[in-house]
Amino acid sequence: MASSMRSLFSDHGKYVESFRRFLNHSTEHQCMQEFMDKKLPGIIARIGDTKSEIKILSIGGGAGEIDLQILSKVQAQYPGVCINNEVVEPSAEQIAKYKELVAKTSNLENVKFAWHKETSSEYQSKMLEKKELQKWDFIHMIQMLYYVKDIPATLKFFHSLLGTNAKMLIIVVSGSSGWDKLWKKYGSRFPQDDLCQYITSDDLTQMLDNLGLKYECYDLLSTMDISDCFIDGNENGDLLWDFLTETCNFNATAPPDLRAELGKDLQEPEFSAKKEGKVLFNNTLSFIVVEA
Repeated sequence: MASSMRSLFSDHGKYVESFRRFLNHSTEHQCMQEFMDKKLPGIIARIGDTKSEIKILSIGGGAGEIDLQILSKVQAQYPGVCINNEVVEPSAEQIAKYKELVAKTSNLENVKFAWHKETSSEYQSKMLEKKELQKWDFIHMIQMLYYVKDIPATLKFFHSLLGTNAKMLIIVVSGSSGWDKLWKKYGSRFPQDDLCQYITSDDLTQMLDNLGLKYECYDLLSTMDISDCFIDGNENGDLLWDFLTETCNFNATAPPDLRAELGKDLQEPEFSAKKEGKVLFNNTLSFIVVEA
């Protein structure tokens, strides 16, 4: 690996911008919306039975777009019931955006929000110092387990916080996605970083099996339009390259042979589909619902 290649996580501004481009060029949020519309109502059907307040814990809630979709489904299921929504999110920037979104969203009168600016590990340590652990009715971890050092311990801890009829929702990239092929083939040639792990639903379900936890897994197709990656000097393409490889300025710093090999592979059917002149990377997501 060329020494000039460095992890995208070493430049927060660049990471945020490349992530924004990814969201703009993928069906990631539309895919999550489809799950929330079609599957979530059945999943949360009993979480609030006989309860005067429903407690929801969002781990890595980001800017809150998906969190508010989840809240609207819980409100529809339990009209008028008070909801206590606590968010664990390490980025001050994301929390500020989340608060802005809440401020301009109507129908949240019965929802109480609290934000904790910390990582899931910091939250876990803080909670374990307390004598009595609070129980939750719904816990969700959306696209965040890649940034946790000890995933099985994290799963075990948060599962222990589930109350009666409670559920835990985990969203990660699927083992059938292009990410799985990309990481297996090229992961060792990208900048190594202890801030992020290459994990898919295949790894997660194995961990849940080892912990003896009961779960269901649903896959929904999502794609990312990476056509701009194949246009020389395209700023958008450059940022999508950075996101795909988790490398800061990949196009400018990667060895030419790596760039050429990856550029060829990303157009192959195991990574992407070609449709109407576009190259659509397989971003299939897995939605794992864990029982209390």
